[in-house]
Amino acid sequence: MSSTMKRRSYKYGDKVEVCSKEEGFVGSYFEATIVSCLLQWTIFETVHPYELRPLPPRVRSPREFQLNQKVDAFDNDGWWLGQITSEKIITEEGHYYKVYFDTTYETICYPCDRIRVHHNHDY
Repeated sequence: MSSTMKRRSYKYGDKVEVCSKEEGFVGSYFEATIVSCLLQWTIFETVHPYELRPLPPRVRSPREFQLNQKVDAFDNDGWWLGQITSEKIITEEGHYYKVYFDTTYETICYPCDRIRVHHNHDY
């Protein structure tokens, strides 16, 4: 562990996000709860501490995202790191942004309520 990395301690009941290593989900994060030495996720699963990160702060998403801004988009029950690639798209159904994902080389349109500001974590 490098001297710039911080060791994070978790305890029973802590809410965290777990990085998926499953094919097709690599790079996505799913909410979970620490239960003793195990983690409660859709099923009980043992994970390494480096696969965990704290939940990001609950902040209101901005009304506007900037072009090329790093964001997390909610899809398939998890949060995926992406980048805003369009101005806000306004339709009768709502407001949307296009988000590009490096892991899948896809650009997908998401409603604003499924996009959050990305937070870097000190692990």
